[in-house]
Amino acid sequence: MQFYDIGERIRAERKAKGLTQAQVAADVGITRQTLSKLEKGEIAKISLLVFIKILESLDLELDVADKKPFYYFDAKSVEE
Repeated sequence: MQFYDIGERIRAERKAKGLTQAQVAADVGITRQTLSKLEKGEIAKISLLVFIKILESLDLELDVADKKPFYYFDAKSVEE
């Protein structure tokens, strides 16, 4: 999942709960502008503590999974 996808999910959950950006931001202790940038995937970084507070505010949970292997095509392995 990309950071943009996470922001989209946060926005969707916030709207589904009928909350404004201002309400969630105030609950978490950040500015509305910061939450807006997060939802748009425009924010460069955010602390883990703030991220967890946002998830808690929206009654969401973070699921950590094992990384799946990345397979790619190696052009050197093809004979001419």
